[in-house]
Amino acid sequence: MTSDLELSVRNAAVMWTALAESRGHPLLRRPGFLAVRGDVAAGLRILVREPDPSPEDRAVLAELVRGRTGPVVVEDQYARLDLAGLGLTPRTLPVMIRHPGPVPESPMPVIPVAYADQLAAAEEVVVHGFPLEPFQPYRPGQAFPPALLDRPEVRFFLIQRGVDGTTGLGAPPAGACLTVRDEGVGLYWMTSLPAHRSRGVGRALLHGVLGRFGDVPMALTAARAGRPLYDSLGFRPVADALWWA
Repeated sequence: MTSDLELSVRNAAVMWTALAESRGHPLLRRPGFLAVRGDVAAGLRILVREPDPSPEDRAVLAELVRGRTGPVVVEDQYARLDLAGLGLTPRTLPVMIRHPGPVPESPMPVIPVAYADQLAAAEEVVVHGFPLEPFQPYRPGQAFPPALLDRPEVRFFLIQRGVDGTTGLGAPPAGACLTVRDEGVGLYWMTSLPAHRSRGVGRALLHGVLGRFGDVPMALTAARAGRPLYDSLGFRPVADALWWA
């Protein structure tokens, strides 16, 4: 039986594989880790896949980090590796899981992204709202290429809301997120634009996504600002991941 933490790690591997292939970035699969060698904006992204990678995998990982171009992030959800000797600095973020259960109805329409213009709107929200600073200034398709729309495991969701409170089609983009379905569902980059914060957009977005995937566990890595919302909706911490950068 897959543990909650293993479910999260496997889902992250599926997500980074989809992003790498859609962006055209080289992907290196090792037993102990997955590495995406991106361009100058995306940089090097490494996901640790085992609690105790082999000495060979550790050596290859170190070589990749030393030869990096652009930003580097090593995500170790098991929090076992010490990468300070490679010039990286860690921060701790909780990995959280929510198992299936009742979900409140979303008070705002949550739109499943199906078209390229909707994807561009969701991408711009994430780039500016999360924010994804390496992808600024915003250039359509750089962070989330249209090829992602052809991957059935990947879904984007969007909330459109005007400053006057009107919602739905025709209103400007306000909040967005990415989900990846594997054994469970991973939630990534859930955010809203600054002008729409403290207006219930994030909660409405999460309610809508949970309502669509209520039959399987959902995993996420929580930033400090989002933790109270996740706690209130039944997410529980399963590990403190180390993110080295």
